[in-house]
Amino acid sequence: MISKETLFAISLFPYLGFLWFLTRSQKTPRLALIGFYMTLVFVAITIPAGIYAQVHYGKQLADVDWLHGSAESFLTLSNILVVLGFRQASIETTQK
Repeated sequence: MISKETLFAISLFPYLGFLWFLTRSQKTPRLALIGFYMTLVFVAITIPAGIYAQVHYGKQLADVDWLHGSAESFLTLSNILVVLGFRQASIETTQK
């Protein structure tokens, strides 16, 4: 059986491919593309936060509220950017 950590690491490759195709197509709204890339920032923040939670508190990241909430704020920010980017593109399209 594959561990959740291994599965998480493997899942980054399809996401990187997704980002590569989105970037290469040059059809994704810029703000939305930034939001999709911000998901990588979320991952980059979450991994050390999880390690910190384990080492300093002996708990999983999800069980250390202040740390978990701080890490999740990056995911919230990325989602907001994606939505605003597609919203802006939608408005521009309907105005043409």
